[in-house]
Amino acid sequence: MIEAPPTLTIKSTLRRPTAAQIAAFQGVPTGYVVDALYGGGALSAAIQPCGGRDLDRAAAGPALTADAGAADVLATFAALKFLEPGDIIVTAFAGHTGCAAAGDRLVGMMKNCGAAGFVTDGPVRDYPGVMAVGLPVWCAGITPASPHSSGPGTVGFPVQLGGHQIATGDMIVADQDGVVVVPFERIDEVIVELDRVKAAETAQDARVAAGLRIPAWVEELLESDRTAYKD
Repeated sequence: MIEAPPTLTIKSTLRRPTAAQIAAFQGVPTGYVVDALYGGGALSAAIQPCGGRDLDRAAAGPALTADAGAADVLATFAALKFLEPGDIIVTAFAGHTGCAAAGDRLVGMMKNCGAAGFVTDGPVRDYPGVMAVGLPVWCAGITPASPHSSGPGTVGFPVQLGGHQIATGDMIVADQDGVVVVPFERIDEVIVELDRVKAAETAQDARVAAGLRIPAWVEELLESDRTAYKD
């Protein structure tokens, strides 16, 4: 006989980056963060900014995880109680696309609680209302279908989402390109690397603006014995 799980399981201790660590990621493009992670951290391209990429939407903040499971939103509602201003609610929906992982009222409550954004691997519903709320949302599409709110679910424990494990306290950085997760243990390392990435990007932008057509390293490769020319 399988024992029924608790309706909700809440992690008793929720870690969070420092204010200085959180501030270091504000306004940083997701591409820079991926480069600082040496090519890692990007969630699946299926998770896109709600409203399209022409909207200027971005958010950076600590993850507060909710594992709602397919077709259920109870854990996401429960997460509201533990949300701190600036957090990003990250809801694992088991990649389910048959109904919405949130609607405009739930997204509105997130904003009222001080959330900086919402990320899920499920769709959302009530698109006009979600857009009117103004909270940046990254999701797997739009659907009118309604979810359940019966559980079981968890808040604060690691979740699998978009090809990555995400834990509460990890930094989430999201913009028009998508969503990146920085593991809690690597936050300081990535902050240091971001200085190098920013400097390199700024220098390369200046070269392109000045008329750069082909990078020197490409020219060198084409002229080296590592390139073969054949008829």
